[in-house]
Amino acid sequence: MSPTLTLEQLLTKRTVEGVLFEKLPDHRVKCYACAHRCLIPEGKKGICKVRYNEGGLLQVPRDYAGALQVDPIEKKPFFHALPGTRAFSFGMLGCDYHCRYCQNWITSQALNDPASEEAGARPQDVTASELVKMALQNKCQTITSTYNEPLITSEWAVEIFKEARQKGLLTSYVSNGNATKEVLEFIRPWVDLYKVDLKGFNDKHYRQTMGGTLKPVLETVERLKTMGFWLEIVTLVIPGFNDSEEELRGIAKFIASVDRDIPWHVTAFHSDYKMMDTPDTESEQLNRGFQIGKEAGLRYVYSGNRPGEVGTTENTYCPSCNELLIERYGFQVMRNVLGSNGKCPKCSTTIPGVWKIPSRETNRVTIVEKTLKAEEALSQLQKS
Repeated sequence: MSPTLTLEQLLTKRTVEGVLFEKLPDHRVKCYACAHRCLIPEGKKGICKVRYNEGGLLQVPRDYAGALQVDPIEKKPFFHALPGTRAFSFGMLGCDYHCRYCQNWITSQALNDPASEEAGARPQDVTASELVKMALQNKCQTITSTYNEPLITSEWAVEIFKEARQKGLLTSYVSNGNATKEVLEFIRPWVDLYKVDLKGFNDKHYRQTMGGTLKPVLETVERLKTMGFWLEIVTLVIPGFNDSEEELRGIAKFIASVDRDIPWHVTAFHSDYKMMDTPDTESEQLNRGFQIGKEAGLRYVYSGNRPGEVGTTENTYCPSCNELLIERYGFQVMRNVLGSNGKCPKCSTTIPGVWKIPSRETNRVTIVEKTLKAEEALSQLQKS
């Protein structure tokens, strides 16, 4: 009887040489998948534990999933993208953060916390083609990299998304936003929607509770908007952690300074992982966050994870005439009067978002050119 392989051994068998790295002297490499920009000696792993140096080359995850699920696209949450449709969600294992309150910790903390493996974290063999086929079989219009940090598996996501695009699917990332310029340029031709978890506005909390820093996330938000991704931002409001009026105002003012049309979701925390003693977020706290966002000038603010308890703050209204455009109850769309042109039927104001699958033919040349430039730049880094 063959011995049972550890999770680390199972994941090591499911890798391929990466693209997002630079070769350095003495067989070291520098990874560009996330803003940690790990300098990895031969035989060692990056902070995420799933990207590692073997013989002076960076090995990265491929050909498996750690979690699969069909969700309403509103659960991602994207409220301004194909309302009422389904998203096929896949996740892998590992993360560049170690959030103490992570609600997907079984997948995200694989190899970082032994409890993840004990709780059943395992890779499920699957190809890019099979994932796309499953999305289509489940009548999904979007395929989403989520449940762990998609940035650290970007080579795999791009492989999947290239095929998904050919089948007419929209593509998306659900991410902590701890990105680099290099990784965003690499994924830009193949990712339509990008959700950033802006987890607070306090660098100390980012360092102590997440294992990151705030600045790269703010820079990512600015880059995503400049680069033309459809962007929505979520803040999980955690009592006693990031729910102060000062912090929420800081987040709202920052988002407004980038673009007042970026949707901001203030969502309810529930106790999980290593913050089991922290109370759940009350609906009043969410509605206060909603009000703060509006006072900062944001046109689209939403309260989440408290269906039916937050009044009308789950709905989308026209910022010009206040017409009710999309009525929601949690992740369910109860009414939608926006057409595929995204215009208010009452006053014809254009509502920003992705209201139909874009025509790929019109930008196919641009996509190819951007892809070749990104791959050429990364190739030069590897050769230097």
